[in-house]
Parts: sequence; C-alpha cells; structure tokens
Amino acid sequence: MIPLDRMLLSGLMLLIAQSAHAVDGQKVFTQGGTQPGATACLACHGADAMGLAPAGFPRLAGLPAGYLAKQLHDFRSGARSSPVMQPLAKALSEDEITAVTGTLAAMPGPKTQAIGRSQAASGVGERLALRGAWERQVPECVSCHGPGGVGVGVAFPPLAGQPAGYLVAQLNAWRDGSRHNDPNDLMGHVAKSLSAEEVTAVADYFASLQPQETRP
Repeated sequence: MIPLDRMLLSGLMLLIAQSAHAVDGQKVFTQGGTQPGATACLACHGADAMGLAPAGFPRLAGLPAGYLAKQLHDFRSGARSSPVMQPLAKALSEDEITAVTGTLAAMPGPKTQAIGRSQAASGVGERLALRGAWERQVPECVSCHGPGGVGVGVAFPPLAGQPAGYLVAQLNAWRDGSRHNDPNDLMGHVAKSLSAEEVTAVADYFASLQPQETRP
C-alpha cells in the first residue's frame, strides 16, 4: 500500500499542477486565448465590456455566464452566424470559454429602470416593447426580457441600453434565418412578423433606455 504521506504529497502536487494550468478569464478578456484567432474581447466590446455602440458591438458585462457560454458554442456550431465571432469561438478552448464567461458575468453591468407593461406606451417601438402586436401574435418584448428589457435568466438577455445597430442586426438575422438559436424559434416568429420599420423602431427604443447607474 502507498503510505498516507506519499498520497497526500501526490494529491498536493496534483492540485498545484492544476492551479498552474488554470485559465485566467481576465487574461482571456484582455489578451485573448492561447490559440491564434482567439482575440481579446475588449478589442470589440470595450475595456469595461460595456460595448461599442457606434460599431454595433454589444455589452457583455453582467450578462449571465450560461447565456454567454451558449452563444459562444452556438457560434462554433453555426446556429448563430458572425464572420467575426465564429472563428474566435472556435479558437477558444472549453476552459477558456468557462473562464472568460465567468469573468464577464462578474463585471459591473448597468442598472436600468424597470419599465413594465402598465406604463403608457407611445410610438411604434415603445408600443411593441410594452404592448406587442397581439393581432399578429407578437407578444410584448418585456413579457420575456423582463421589465424595461433588463433580461431574465440565461434564455432572455437584456435589451435595454444595447446598441440599436446590434439589436437591428440580430432581429434581421432571425428574420432571414441566419440566426436560429433561441428556444422554440420564438424570436424567429416574432422577427418575421415585424416590418423593417418596426425592427428599427423597437431597437431604437431599447437602445434609448440608458443605464441609470452602475451597480457596485
């Protein structure tokens, strides 16, 4: 039998080796992964991961790690299409995905005003967001994405404060079928029921809901 002290020493050495090879999510975010093509997240999403609105790059800070990991896996599989993100996601290891999504989820995100369906709605975008268009079986956005579009769990990401250009691009991707990674094709149905003008209007509305403050 192996002496107890040798077993303890072996276990300690194994833990040290594992710690030495643990992936640093902050490093992946700021410097990228170990493989070519796994570029740093901050290059497009900003040093605070709050996104770059003029370029249409979304906020990642404070989003659930499970949601972010699913998107990276969907970019890998082609369920979600992006000429930028697909090669990047394929270049990340599983450990790097786990580490960087955990880092992003822990980064301070905005605290937006919780606007519910009871608020008066004016304008096309606000009406779609808060009332929907039930004559076309289009539910209000806040019924899934939460009051004020703040996001709900890992399936329904925040919409409030995201760049309008990004939201338009995603709705159009669901309209043309190049994105199909949502539960039961709910967004595919919704997006296909909207006109181009309505897509722009609802995206502009949520983009206008700027953060009220940043949580500690």
